[in-house]
Amino acid sequence: MKKGIGVDHELFEILMGAVENTNEAFVTIDHNSTVILFNKAAEKIFGYSRHEILGKDLNLILSPMCQAGHNAAVKNFVDTRKGRMVGHENELQVLRKNGETFPASISFSVAEVDQRLFFTGIVRDLTETKAMQEKVIQAERLAILGQTVAEINHEIKNPLLMIGGFARQLLKIERNEKESSKLQVIVAEVERLEKLLAELRNFYRPRELELSVSDLNDLLREVVALAEARQDHDKIDIRLETSEEILVEIDREKIKQVLLNLVKNSMEALAEEGGKITIRSLAEGNRVKVVVTDSGPGIPRDVQEKLFKPFFTTKASGTGLGLCISKRIVEDHPDSSLDISSREGEGTSVTISLCCSLGKKG
Repeated sequence: MKKGIGVDHELFEILMGAVENTNEAFVTIDHNSTVILFNKAAEKIFGYSRHEILGKDLNLILSPMCQAGHNAAVKNFVDTRKGRMVGHENELQVLRKNGETFPASISFSVAEVDQRLFFTGIVRDLTETKAMQEKVIQAERLAILGQTVAEINHEIKNPLLMIGGFARQLLKIERNEKESSKLQVIVAEVERLEKLLAELRNFYRPRELELSVSDLNDLLREVVALAEARQDHDKIDIRLETSEEILVEIDREKIKQVLLNLVKNSMEALAEEGGKITIRSLAEGNRVKVVVTDSGPGIPRDVQEKLFKPFFTTKASGTGLGLCISKRIVEDHPDSSLDISSREGEGTSVTISLCCSLGKKG
Protein backbone atom coordinates (compact mmCIF):
# COMPACT_ATOMS: atom_id res chain seq x y z
CA MET A 1 0.00 0.00 0.00
CA LYS A 2 1.06 3.60 -0.55
CA LYS A 3 2.27 5.90 2.21
CA GLY A 4 0.30 8.93 3.23
CA ILE A 5 -3.06 7.31 3.67
CA GLY A 6 -3.38 8.43 7.28
CA VAL A 7 -2.45 5.18 9.05
CA ASP A 8 0.08 5.33 11.86
CA HIS A 9 3.18 3.35 10.80
CA GLU A 10 3.38 1.25 13.98
CA LEU A 11 -0.32 0.39 13.84
CA PHE A 12 0.07 -0.38 10.15
CA GLU A 13 2.89 -2.85 10.91
CA ILE A 14 0.81 -4.53 13.63
CA LEU A 15 -2.18 -4.92 11.34
CA MET A 16 -0.06 -6.23 8.46
CA GLY A 17 1.60 -8.73 10.80
CA ALA A 18 -1.80 -9.97 11.93
CA VAL A 19 -3.07 -10.26 8.36
CA GLU A 20 0.08 -12.03 7.21
CA ASN A 21 -0.02 -14.66 9.96
CA THR A 22 -3.73 -15.44 10.16
CA ASN A 23 -5.15 -18.77 8.95
CA GLU A 24 -7.62 -17.04 6.64
CA ALA A 25 -6.65 -15.96 3.15
CA PHE A 26 -6.69 -12.17 2.66
CA VAL A 27 -6.94 -10.99 -0.94
CA THR A 28 -7.27 -7.26 -1.61
CA ILE A 29 -7.88 -5.68 -5.03
CA ASP A 30 -8.43 -2.17 -6.29
CA HIS A 31 -11.37 -1.01 -8.43
CA ASN A 32 -9.61 -2.39 -11.53
CA SER A 33 -9.44 -5.89 -9.91
CA THR A 34 -5.64 -5.62 -9.59
CA VAL A 35 -4.37 -7.68 -6.63
CA ILE A 36 -2.45 -5.55 -4.11
CA LEU A 37 -2.50 -7.90 -1.07
CA PHE A 38 -2.08 -11.68 -1.03
CA ASN A 39 -1.07 -13.12 2.35
CA LYS A 40 0.62 -16.43 3.29
CA ALA A 41 -2.68 -18.20 3.87
CA ALA A 42 -3.82 -17.14 0.39
CA GLU A 43 -0.66 -18.68 -1.07
CA LYS A 44 -1.37 -21.93 0.77
CA ILE A 45 -5.08 -22.09 -0.05
CA PHE A 46 -4.92 -21.09 -3.71
CA GLY A 47 -1.54 -22.65 -4.55
CA TYR A 48 -0.07 -19.47 -6.09
CA SER A 49 2.93 -17.56 -4.78
CA ARG A 50 2.31 -13.88 -4.18
CA HIS A 51 4.88 -13.07 -6.87
CA GLU A 52 2.57 -14.75 -9.38
CA ILE A 53 -0.46 -12.77 -8.22
CA LEU A 54 0.51 -9.30 -6.95
CA GLY A 55 -0.11 -6.67 -9.61
CA LYS A 56 -2.14 -9.11 -11.70
CA ASP A 57 -5.85 -9.23 -12.44
CA LEU A 58 -7.83 -11.23 -9.86
CA ASN A 59 -9.45 -13.16 -12.70
CA LEU A 60 -6.20 -15.13 -12.88
CA ILE A 61 -7.28 -17.15 -9.85
CA LEU A 62 -11.03 -17.18 -10.49
CA SER A 63 -12.79 -20.01 -12.24
CA PRO A 64 -14.39 -19.08 -15.59
CA MET A 65 -17.78 -19.48 -13.92
CA CYS A 66 -16.93 -16.83 -11.29
CA GLN A 67 -15.15 -14.30 -13.49
CA ALA A 68 -18.21 -12.71 -15.12
CA GLY A 69 -20.05 -12.40 -11.81
CA HIS A 70 -17.02 -10.89 -10.10
CA ASN A 71 -16.43 -8.29 -12.80
CA ALA A 72 -20.10 -7.30 -12.80
CA ALA A 73 -20.18 -7.05 -8.99
CA VAL A 74 -17.12 -4.79 -8.85
CA LYS A 75 -18.44 -2.54 -11.61
CA ASN A 76 -21.85 -2.34 -9.93
CA PHE A 77 -20.32 -1.30 -6.59
CA VAL A 78 -18.09 1.30 -8.21
CA ASP A 79 -21.15 2.78 -9.95
CA THR A 80 -23.70 2.55 -7.12
CA ARG A 81 -21.72 2.06 -3.89
CA LYS A 82 -24.02 -0.91 -3.21
CA GLY A 83 -23.16 -4.61 -3.24
CA ARG A 84 -25.23 -7.68 -2.52
CA MET A 85 -22.30 -9.74 -1.16
CA VAL A 86 -20.42 -6.99 0.68
CA GLY A 87 -20.68 -7.36 4.45
CA HIS A 88 -22.00 -10.93 4.23
CA GLU A 89 -20.42 -14.36 4.47
CA ASN A 90 -21.01 -16.61 1.48
CA GLU A 91 -20.09 -20.16 0.50
CA LEU A 92 -18.59 -20.70 -2.93
CA GLN A 93 -16.66 -23.32 -4.88
CA VAL A 94 -13.17 -21.89 -5.39
CA LEU A 95 -10.39 -22.94 -7.77
CA ARG A 96 -6.81 -23.83 -6.82
CA LYS A 97 -3.85 -23.42 -9.17
CA ASN A 98 -3.80 -27.18 -9.87
CA GLY A 99 -7.38 -27.05 -11.13
CA GLU A 100 -8.91 -28.57 -8.00
CA THR A 101 -12.07 -26.93 -6.68
CA PHE A 102 -12.86 -26.70 -2.98
CA PRO A 103 -15.65 -25.28 -0.79
CA ALA A 104 -14.81 -21.95 0.80
CA SER A 105 -16.39 -19.38 3.05
CA ILE A 106 -15.83 -15.86 1.70
CA SER A 107 -16.67 -12.52 3.26
CA PHE A 108 -16.16 -9.24 1.43
CA SER A 109 -15.46 -5.75 2.70
CA VAL A 110 -14.80 -2.43 0.98
CA ALA A 111 -12.59 0.46 2.05
CA GLU A 112 -12.43 3.88 0.40
CA VAL A 113 -9.09 5.65 0.75
CA ASP A 114 -8.39 8.96 -0.97
CA GLN A 115 -11.44 8.38 -3.15
CA ARG A 116 -10.05 5.00 -4.26
CA LEU A 117 -11.95 1.77 -3.58
CA PHE A 118 -10.26 -1.35 -2.23
CA PHE A 119 -12.08 -4.68 -1.98
CA THR A 120 -10.92 -7.39 0.43
CA GLY A 121 -12.03 -10.98 0.40
CA ILE A 122 -11.40 -13.10 3.50
CA VAL A 123 -11.39 -16.79 2.50
CA ARG A 124 -11.58 -19.89 4.70
CA ASP A 125 -11.03 -23.33 3.20
CA LEU A 126 -14.03 -25.43 4.30
CA THR A 127 -12.74 -28.78 2.97
CA GLU A 128 -11.98 -30.23 6.41
CA THR A 129 -15.08 -28.65 7.97
CA LYS A 130 -17.34 -30.15 5.29
CA ALA A 131 -15.68 -33.54 5.63
CA MET A 132 -16.19 -33.47 9.40
CA GLN A 133 -19.82 -32.42 9.01
CA GLU A 134 -20.35 -35.28 6.57
CA LYS A 135 -18.82 -37.73 9.04
CA VAL A 136 -21.13 -36.48 11.80
CA ILE A 137 -24.18 -36.79 9.53
CA GLN A 138 -23.05 -40.25 8.44
CA ALA A 139 -22.53 -41.32 12.06
CA GLU A 140 -26.04 -40.11 12.95
CA ARG A 141 -27.53 -41.99 10.01
CA LEU A 142 -25.63 -45.14 10.93
CA ALA A 143 -26.78 -44.90 14.54
CA ILE A 144 -30.42 -44.77 13.41
CA LEU A 145 -29.89 -47.57 10.91
CA GLY A 146 -28.01 -49.58 13.52
CA GLN A 147 -30.99 -49.48 15.84
CA THR A 148 -33.33 -50.48 13.01
CA VAL A 149 -31.04 -53.31 11.92
CA ALA A 150 -30.81 -54.59 15.50
CA GLU A 151 -34.60 -54.70 15.76
CA ILE A 152 -34.98 -56.40 12.37
CA ASN A 153 -32.22 -58.84 13.24
CA HIS A 154 -33.99 -59.77 16.45
CA GLU A 155 -37.30 -60.35 14.66
CA ILE A 156 -35.84 -62.39 11.80
CA LYS A 157 -33.05 -64.38 13.41
CA ASN A 158 -35.15 -66.80 15.45
CA PRO A 159 -37.62 -67.70 12.66
CA LEU A 160 -34.65 -68.25 10.33
CA LEU A 161 -33.00 -70.58 12.81
CA MET A 162 -36.21 -72.58 13.08
CA ILE A 163 -36.66 -72.78 9.30
CA GLY A 164 -33.06 -73.86 8.80
CA GLY A 165 -33.20 -76.36 11.64
CA PHE A 166 -36.42 -78.01 10.42
CA ALA A 167 -35.10 -78.14 6.84
CA ARG A 168 -31.92 -79.89 7.98
CA GLN A 169 -33.97 -82.40 9.98
CA LEU A 170 -36.17 -83.15 6.96
CA LEU A 171 -33.07 -83.68 4.83
CA LYS A 172 -32.10 -86.58 7.09
CA ILE A 173 -35.28 -88.39 6.15
CA GLU A 174 -35.01 -90.39 2.96
CA ARG A 175 -36.84 -88.57 0.18
CA ASN A 176 -36.95 -88.45 -3.58
CA GLU A 177 -34.34 -86.33 -5.38
CA LYS A 178 -36.75 -83.48 -6.20
CA GLU A 179 -37.84 -83.01 -2.59
CA SER A 180 -34.27 -83.23 -1.30
CA SER A 181 -33.15 -80.64 -3.84
CA LYS A 182 -35.79 -78.20 -2.65
CA LEU A 183 -34.81 -78.69 0.98
CA GLN A 184 -31.15 -78.11 0.12
CA VAL A 185 -32.13 -74.82 -1.53
CA ILE A 186 -34.00 -73.81 1.66
CA VAL A 187 -30.97 -74.64 3.81
CA ALA A 188 -28.59 -72.76 1.50
CA GLU A 189 -30.83 -69.67 1.38
CA VAL A 190 -31.28 -69.67 5.15
CA GLU A 191 -27.50 -69.80 5.58
CA ARG A 192 -27.12 -66.90 3.12
CA LEU A 193 -29.68 -64.81 5.03
CA GLU A 194 -28.01 -65.64 8.35
CA LYS A 195 -24.69 -64.46 6.91
CA LEU A 196 -26.33 -61.28 5.63
CA LEU A 197 -27.85 -60.52 9.03
CA ALA A 198 -24.49 -61.06 10.72
CA GLU A 199 -22.74 -58.71 8.27
CA LEU A 200 -25.49 -56.11 8.58
CA ARG A 201 -25.03 -56.19 12.33
CA ASN A 202 -21.26 -55.72 11.91
CA PHE A 203 -21.73 -52.91 9.42
CA TYR A 204 -24.22 -50.79 11.32
CA ARG A 205 -23.54 -51.39 14.97
CA PRO A 206 -21.36 -48.85 16.83
CA ARG A 207 -17.77 -49.99 16.99
CA GLU A 208 -15.02 -49.36 19.48
CA LEU A 209 -11.45 -50.18 18.62
CA GLU A 210 -9.42 -52.29 21.02
CA LEU A 211 -6.03 -50.87 20.20
CA SER A 212 -2.84 -52.64 21.15
CA VAL A 213 0.75 -52.70 19.94
CA SER A 214 1.19 -55.49 17.38
CA ASP A 215 3.98 -56.80 15.21
CA LEU A 216 2.50 -56.23 11.76
CA ASN A 217 4.58 -58.88 10.03
CA ASP A 218 3.64 -61.51 12.62
CA LEU A 219 0.01 -60.70 11.87
CA LEU A 220 0.62 -61.03 8.12
CA ARG A 221 2.31 -64.42 8.61
CA GLU A 222 -0.74 -65.59 10.54
CA VAL A 223 -3.06 -64.36 7.77
CA VAL A 224 -1.00 -66.18 5.11
CA ALA A 225 -1.03 -69.42 7.14
CA LEU A 226 -4.82 -69.23 7.54
CA ALA A 227 -5.34 -68.47 3.85
CA GLU A 228 -3.12 -71.36 2.75
CA ALA A 229 -5.00 -73.71 5.04
CA ARG A 230 -8.25 -72.78 3.31
CA GLN A 231 -6.98 -73.62 -0.17
CA ASP A 232 -8.41 -76.75 -1.74
CA HIS A 233 -5.91 -76.79 -4.62
CA ASP A 234 -2.36 -75.62 -5.31
CA LYS A 235 -3.05 -73.31 -8.26
CA ILE A 236 -2.64 -70.19 -6.12
CA ASP A 237 0.78 -69.07 -4.90
CA ILE A 238 0.57 -66.81 -1.83
CA ARG A 239 3.75 -64.87 -1.12
CA LEU A 240 4.68 -62.62 1.80
CA GLU A 241 7.27 -59.89 1.29
CA THR A 242 8.50 -58.10 4.41
CA SER A 243 11.72 -56.53 5.53
CA GLU A 244 12.21 -55.08 9.01
CA GLU A 245 9.80 -55.86 11.83
CA ILE A 246 7.18 -53.12 12.16
CA LEU A 247 5.25 -52.28 15.32
CA VAL A 248 1.83 -50.66 14.95
CA GLU A 249 -0.98 -49.71 17.29
CA ILE A 250 -4.10 -51.31 15.80
CA ASP A 251 -7.15 -53.36 16.65
CA ARG A 252 -5.41 -56.61 15.77
CA GLU A 253 -8.47 -58.82 15.37
CA LYS A 254 -10.33 -56.32 13.21
CA ILE A 255 -7.35 -55.70 10.94
CA LYS A 256 -6.88 -59.47 10.68
CA GLN A 257 -10.54 -59.71 9.61
CA VAL A 258 -9.88 -57.10 6.92
CA LEU A 259 -6.75 -58.83 5.63
CA LEU A 260 -8.41 -62.23 5.52
CA ASN A 261 -11.31 -60.74 3.57
CA LEU A 262 -8.94 -59.13 1.06
CA VAL A 263 -6.93 -62.33 0.57
CA LYS A 264 -10.17 -64.32 0.25
CA ASN A 265 -11.35 -61.93 -2.49
CA SER A 266 -8.05 -62.40 -4.34
CA MET A 267 -8.29 -66.19 -4.02
CA GLU A 268 -11.80 -66.12 -5.47
CA ALA A 269 -10.56 -63.98 -8.37
CA LEU A 270 -7.88 -66.61 -9.09
CA ALA A 271 -10.07 -69.65 -8.45
CA GLU A 272 -10.45 -70.66 -12.10
CA GLU A 273 -7.08 -69.88 -13.67
CA GLY A 274 -4.85 -69.80 -10.61
CA GLY A 275 -2.12 -67.22 -10.15
CA LYS A 276 -0.14 -65.31 -7.54
CA ILE A 277 -1.11 -63.27 -4.50
CA THR A 278 1.56 -61.03 -2.98
CA ILE A 279 1.22 -59.43 0.45
CA ARG A 280 3.77 -56.70 1.17
CA SER A 281 4.40 -54.56 4.22
CA LEU A 282 6.47 -51.40 4.23
CA ALA A 283 7.12 -48.44 6.50
CA GLU A 284 7.23 -44.95 4.97
CA GLY A 285 8.05 -42.31 7.55
CA ASN A 286 5.24 -42.26 10.10
CA ARG A 287 2.99 -44.42 7.89
CA VAL A 288 2.71 -48.16 7.45
CA LYS A 289 1.32 -49.77 4.33
CA VAL A 290 0.08 -53.27 3.59
CA VAL A 291 -0.45 -54.02 -0.10
CA VAL A 292 -2.38 -57.11 -1.25
CA THR A 293 -1.89 -57.72 -4.98
CA ASP A 294 -3.23 -60.50 -7.17
CA SER A 295 -2.60 -61.49 -10.79
CA GLY A 296 -6.28 -62.05 -11.49
CA PRO A 297 -8.46 -60.74 -14.33
CA GLY A 298 -8.83 -57.28 -12.78
CA ILE A 299 -11.99 -55.30 -12.15
CA PRO A 300 -13.88 -53.34 -14.85
CA ARG A 301 -13.82 -49.57 -14.33
CA ASP A 302 -17.61 -49.28 -13.98
CA VAL A 303 -17.54 -51.95 -11.27
CA GLN A 304 -14.68 -50.26 -9.40
CA GLU A 305 -16.85 -47.19 -8.85
CA LYS A 306 -19.40 -49.30 -6.95
CA LEU A 307 -17.11 -51.55 -4.91
CA PHE A 308 -17.65 -49.76 -1.60
CA LYS A 309 -21.40 -49.30 -1.98
CA PRO A 310 -23.38 -51.43 0.51
CA PHE A 311 -25.04 -54.50 -1.04
CA PHE A 312 -23.22 -54.20 -4.37
CA THR A 313 -21.65 -57.52 -5.28
CA THR A 314 -20.52 -59.44 -8.34
CA LYS A 315 -20.61 -62.76 -6.48
CA ALA A 316 -23.52 -65.17 -6.75
CA SER A 317 -23.59 -65.70 -2.98
CA GLY A 318 -22.09 -62.42 -1.81
CA THR A 319 -23.79 -59.92 0.48
CA GLY A 320 -22.02 -56.83 -0.85
CA LEU A 321 -20.92 -55.77 2.63
CA GLY A 322 -17.45 -57.31 2.97
CA LEU A 323 -15.50 -54.45 1.40
CA CYS A 324 -17.72 -51.80 3.03
CA ILE A 325 -17.01 -53.29 6.45
CA SER A 326 -13.28 -53.63 5.68
CA LYS A 327 -13.01 -50.00 4.58
CA ARG A 328 -14.85 -48.73 7.65
CA ILE A 329 -12.69 -50.82 10.01
CA VAL A 330 -9.51 -49.36 8.49
CA GLU A 331 -10.87 -45.80 8.43
CA ASP A 332 -11.91 -46.10 12.09
CA HIS A 333 -8.16 -46.12 12.80
CA PRO A 334 -6.90 -42.50 12.95
CA ASP A 335 -5.88 -41.04 9.59
CA SER A 336 -5.92 -44.44 7.87
CA SER A 337 -7.31 -45.52 4.52
CA LEU A 338 -8.10 -48.47 2.24
CA ASP A 339 -7.86 -48.00 -1.52
CA ILE A 340 -8.24 -50.29 -4.54
CA SER A 341 -6.57 -49.99 -7.92
CA SER A 342 -7.21 -52.43 -10.73
CA ARG A 343 -6.83 -52.82 -14.47
CA GLU A 344 -8.60 -55.44 -16.52
CA GLY A 345 -6.23 -58.22 -17.50
CA GLU A 346 -3.53 -57.01 -15.10
CA GLY A 347 -4.86 -57.83 -11.64
CA THR A 348 -5.91 -55.90 -8.57
CA SER A 349 -4.04 -54.18 -5.76
CA VAL A 350 -5.50 -53.14 -2.41
CA THR A 351 -3.53 -50.76 -0.19
CA ILE A 352 -4.11 -50.31 3.52
CA SER A 353 -2.36 -47.18 4.82
CA LEU A 354 -2.10 -46.80 8.58
CA CYS A 355 -0.88 -43.70 10.36
CA CYS A 356 0.04 -45.44 13.58
CA SER A 357 3.59 -46.63 13.19
CA LEU A 358 5.63 -47.13 16.34
CA GLY A 359 8.75 -47.84 14.36
CA LYS A 360 10.91 -50.88 13.84
CA LYS A 361 10.97 -53.72 16.31
CA GLY A 362 13.93 -53.76 18.65
